[in-house]
Amino acid sequence: MSAYMKRILFAALACCVLTGCGGGKWWGDEEVPSAGEKSGMEKRVKSADYRMPPDMDSLRPMLDRRMRQVFNDSNYLHLAHAEYMGISPIDKPADVFASKRPVVKITDSKTYVLDSLTHSVPFLVPEARTLLNDIGEAFNDTLARRGLPQLRLKVTSLLRTRSSVKSLRRVNRNATERSTHQYGTTFDISYNKFINGNGTPVYDPRYRLALAEAIYDLRAKGRCMVKYEVKSPCFHITVIR
Repeated sequence: MSAYMKRILFAALACCVLTGCGGGKWWGDEEVPSAGEKSGMEKRVKSADYRMPPDMDSLRPMLDRRMRQVFNDSNYLHLAHAEYMGISPIDKPADVFASKRPVVKITDSKTYVLDSLTHSVPFLVPEARTLLNDIGEAFNDTLARRGLPQLRLKVTSLLRTRSSVKSLRRVNRNATERSTHQYGTTFDISYNKFINGNGTPVYDPRYRLALAEAIYDLRAKGRCMVKYEVKSPCFHITVIR
């Protein structure tokens, strides 16, 4: 096993130890893996191939009905990759400039706009920004092929500080204390709100499907891990290479 994968495995197992191991499903923020699920998780962590499982290929044509099933990567694996690839968590926004791990500022682009970011600041590690840009380009390429108007994605969350995580947990009990957003590797993209050329929000299931297909293809290439969030309607995405 490579040194990289050993570190990922250690981080994932540490997540289990620190959070506690019990029954139940392991894809909820507050849930932990059972013994059998942990075993399966370890096998995935040990593998260098993070492509979509083969049995998921048949689901691509049915993404509009199966998004929660397809985009269901374990939060433990999100966190393991975030801890390996990201920055050390910071206490306040100004600390980002002292980070040993390079970060880049995220601003509105031709393919996405930033939300108000009430609980995060506009920074990511370079690999995450590249992934975000690639998702935006792939999304609009899909729209062009289908003869649909070009729209911009809405990015709803980026880097969170420790203080912003605490603040968020006061208003959202489902928010996790060990958020992957603290590492600059993770961002959220709304799947029910897109922005047209006039800056007006657009609600249309065709655009949600186009976004899902763009993310699916990048996930299948092993670029990221993805969680389809329901309570906060977004794709929760962590870069992994």
